[in-house]
Amino acid sequence: MTIPEEHLHLLKVEGVNAWNAWREENPRVLVDLSEAELSGVDLSGANLWFVNLRKANLFETNLTGAILAEATLTEAILKEAILNVTACPRADFTRAILTDADLTIGTFIEADFTEADLSFSSLTKADLTGATLKKANLFRASLFEVEFNRTDMEGASLAEAEIRWTLFGDINLSSVKGLNTIQHKGPSTIGIDTIYRSSGNIPESFLKGAGVPDTFITFSKSLIGQAIDFYSAFISYSSKDQAFAERLYADLQNKGVRCWYAPEDLKIGERFRIGIDESIRIHDKLLLILSEHSVASDWVELEVETALEKEHEQGGIVLFPIRLDEAVMEIKTGWPALVKRTRHIGDFRQWETHDEYQKAFKRLLRDLKAESASNGK
Repeated sequence: MTIPEEHLHLLKVEGVNAWNAWREENPRVLVDLSEAELSGVDLSGANLWFVNLRKANLFETNLTGAILAEATLTEAILKEAILNVTACPRADFTRAILTDADLTIGTFIEADFTEADLSFSSLTKADLTGATLKKANLFRASLFEVEFNRTDMEGASLAEAEIRWTLFGDINLSSVKGLNTIQHKGPSTIGIDTIYRSSGNIPESFLKGAGVPDTFITFSKSLIGQAIDFYSAFISYSSKDQAFAERLYADLQNKGVRCWYAPEDLKIGERFRIGIDESIRIHDKLLLILSEHSVASDWVELEVETALEKEHEQGGIVLFPIRLDEAVMEIKTGWPALVKRTRHIGDFRQWETHDEYQKAFKRLLRDLKAESASNGK
């Protein structure tokens, strides 16, 4: 037999104990098992340190507790393999196939997973500190309690992956794909250093799902030295004007305006009322949609009162009214009359006409420009 064949025979036939004893006696021997057929073999606890397993077939192989430090697994087939509790620091998994593999509690510090296929794999409690995941595919992978610390994730895909108590520390997430499709099964940790390194280019839905507070998301751009282009807004309206509110909400979001609205005039008790009040206080402006329906709504009246209270407490303009019809202009008493007398009211009466809607929308965007942005600061 050639030496590689002897190595393969020792590992597959004589077993892990014999293999480990031989490795301990011959620590300087370089082991080459490239393209080896090891599918389904029980290699649990095997000392595979620095072994060349390039293009090896490890399909359904049990590598539980194995030592793969600095091993070469470039283009290896590890589909459905078990790498539970493995020690793989600085191992090379470039373009390896790890679909459905079990990598739970594994140590992959500084390992290279460039272009590796980790779809449907389980990486629960794995340590990927300093690892490279460039263009790696982690579609629907389980990433519970994973440590992504100083991990290079350029161009990686996390589409539909599941995360919970996952750490994203000192990582540039700006080019990571599928962040807005991640399934959040619980809160995760997004480091301030990650916000900085990503230049704020992280989907808001991902940050919210991870449990990042709205107030922090609002001001995260200013933390990295970028101006906040628009004030944030809470939209107040009657549910009978739902079609317009939904269109306006979508268009504002597309233009980068952070806004929120209650889907309808729900009257389900004090707790929800308190939540609405808090949302109005958190957002910079109350965007009030005036119509024959909203001026008769007790719900909208309460929202207007909250906005006026905020103006009195903090100074500055909070209430931004726009109208869909003539109703507010015809009322002579109550809060609608006060709004008519003291505010410029945006005109969206012809909102169903595309060109007229766009003209009114552009004026609204101009008025919602944050002072720092409009002053060029």
